[in-house]
Amino acid sequence: MQVIGPGTRPTGFTAEIKFVVDASIGEQIREWARTRLHSDPHGAGPFGDEYRVSSVYFDTDARDVYHRRGSYGRSKYRIRRYQDDALVFLERKLRNGSRLAKRRTTVDLTILPLLAMPGALNGDGTAWFRRRVALRGLQPICQVSYSRVARMGTMSDGPARLTIDERIHALRTASFTFDANPGAPVLDGSMILELKYRDVVPAVFRQLIEEFRLTPRRSSKYRVAVSTLGLVAAPPEEATRSLDA
Repeated sequence: MQVIGPGTRPTGFTAEIKFVVDASIGEQIREWARTRLHSDPHGAGPFGDEYRVSSVYFDTDARDVYHRRGSYGRSKYRIRRYQDDALVFLERKLRNGSRLAKRRTTVDLTILPLLAMPGALNGDGTAWFRRRVALRGLQPICQVSYSRVARMGTMSDGPARLTIDERIHALRTASFTFDANPGAPVLDGSMILELKYRDVVPAVFRQLIEEFRLTPRRSSKYRVAVSTLGLVAAPPEEATRSLDA
């Protein structure tokens, strides 16, 4: 069993802006970013900036996270895996407006089944995650997987990180572990663009927004997945509206 502690992927960004863009625009933005920002050090592919992300999301039986009830609307708990790595991340993402904070612990993939067994991991580094999940009545609801391109750089006005997510799939699950089956496609024909930074929007991002005439739109892959999978009682148009996190 291995619990490593804080993760090594970028978590120090305190603000982000999201956009949902047509796939044709997303492809242009991807090429634009590749000429102005460095590749992600964890990326692969011909440009060294591509990887696959899979996340198991948690919610209550009443879907309090989905409906953003009280404090449930400000935080998400998930288990995240990059590519086919043997190490995964237990995460809490906390949002207040455009500001965000993330807490994460790195664990070995093999211990994930033990997270569902009371007393199996007492006293180890997963305690904070297990305790919060139990107190809030959270359980695994769905797995969301997608392909990501990530570019980053340190500018005169601070660090910048740009990600573009596409080929998003969702799968119903009640397990703490990951399923090789990605599930059903969601958001076909669209990509999700995220711009992460600290304090001040970097000039490179202001240029991007102006050049492509982008309008911010808060997006939640979790919420659109829940709607698409029929995990809430909602009319069909809710799948589109749930992009607004």
